[in-house]
Amino acid sequence: MDTNFDLKEHPHSRLNILTGDWILVSPHRTKRPWQGKVEATQADDRPQYDPACYLCPTNKRADGSENPDYKGSFVFTNDYSSLLLNTPDGGLNEDELLVANSQKGICRVISFSPRHDLTLPQMTTKEISKVVDVWQSEFEDLASYPWIKHIQIFENKGDIMGCSNPHPHGQIWAQNSLPVEVAKETQQQKLHFEQKGTSLLADYLALELRKHDRIVFENEHFVVLVPFWAVWPYETMIVSKRHVTSILYFTEQEKHALADAIRRLTIRYDNMFETSFPYSAGMHQSPVNSGDHPYWHWHMHFYPPLLRSATVKVAR
Repeated sequence: MDTNFDLKEHPHSRLNILTGDWILVSPHRTKRPWQGKVEATQADDRPQYDPACYLCPTNKRADGSENPDYKGSFVFTNDYSSLLLNTPDGGLNEDELLVANSQKGICRVISFSPRHDLTLPQMTTKEISKVVDVWQSEFEDLASYPWIKHIQIFENKGDIMGCSNPHPHGQIWAQNSLPVEVAKETQQQKLHFEQKGTSLLADYLALELRKHDRIVFENEHFVVLVPFWAVWPYETMIVSKRHVTSILYFTEQEKHALADAIRRLTIRYDNMFETSFPYSAGMHQSPVNSGDHPYWHWHMHFYPPLLRSATVKVAR
């Protein structure tokens, strides 16, 4: 291999060890001058309570249901679920060219707080810890359905990410099959575990902690880093230091530390461009009701869409 090659200067491809995909990286393009579109930053001046919001306490939702006067987090089945509980089995296969399979699932919404104006970085670690408690209990409840094979906990923050309601909230999708990304990660982690006898992400985390090139911060139980194969600018990943397959097995101390990690990371995002920073964040964890998956290692991806400022978006 040419010793003149410089990872920080020359175009190259990087392997995403979690999916097996190769990512094109062109570091020299960061030197381009920018003379493109510039927009004014919009102020985020939401009230504590919005009588027109279908997530605020005591308000009516689109289906006519009335929210309770909740004081912490509030969970309900999505009124416009992408997956439905009563979807019949079936599909389509015409000459192996038009192929479809029915998908069955449960979609729930989690309002993080009764406050219409509080995002996760504006909440206290104690308040976020209670959200983590809800995530854990919801995971356990949804895993009790034997036909559910995967549970996705995620948040799309900001209208740029397609969020349909400004009241801070997340979602949980539980379905009867594995999403493509999770299926890839399952295969890659299983292969590494079979070959090395260790967790893929535990080994990767040990390497990153030794190099300390891409570490954003760490606490006692979690590390926040920029993955070597990152595609989005400011993309990060939270990885548990302990090899844990899902949120179900986090201790009280780990749940508090996860809340701390989420709060500190999202505060950094907000401070970076002095805006309520948009992102798509999702936990990746072991499939359920399909045997043991000892090779799986819990982690959480953050994909922000911004490039150079609060208004300059990534072109993909």
